Amino acid sequence: MSSTRLQHALQRFEDGLLAFILLLMLSFASAQIVMRNLFSSGIVWSDPLLKILVLWTAMLGAMVATRQHHHINIDLLSKFLPHRFHALQQTLVHGLSGIICAVLAWQSLRFIALEWEEGTLAFAAIPAWIPELILPIGFISMSLRFLLYSLNLQRDRTI
Repeated sequence: MSSTRLQHALQRFEDGLLAFILLLMLSFASAQIVMRNLFSSGIVWSDPLLKILVLWTAMLGAMVATRQHHHINIDLLSKFLPHRFHALQQTLVHGLSGIICAVLAWQSLRFIALEWEEGTLAFAAIPAWIPELILPIGFISMSLRFLLYSLNLQRDRTI
């Protein structure tokens, strides 16, 4: 499988998973509202599940935003730098962003190890560390993308 086909498959998977989770979130939230208002009851584990789905939506959204270069970007420095330094500045910014995401991935892995040791439950009988795996997955994905952007910018600048 070529690199481009693999990238497109990964993009479709990320987009599809994000859409599925948003639909699931909307469905559970709507069902919870209807059940509480009409039947004075609800699904006991729905609220913790919705919190987890919000976390997944945020991380998947950040991964997609990074992929599409729509991530949060404070671009004050490029306003003052001469145009010839913009590629170097972008290389450094992407590299630093990749390093920060790598540190966050490492720390989220440490957090998950603590949750595993404690045996914390997310909801029902599901251990908390399982749904929290999106944290290191998301940060690793963003870190790799930022570092690849940094390398590509550096390569393009030297050619």
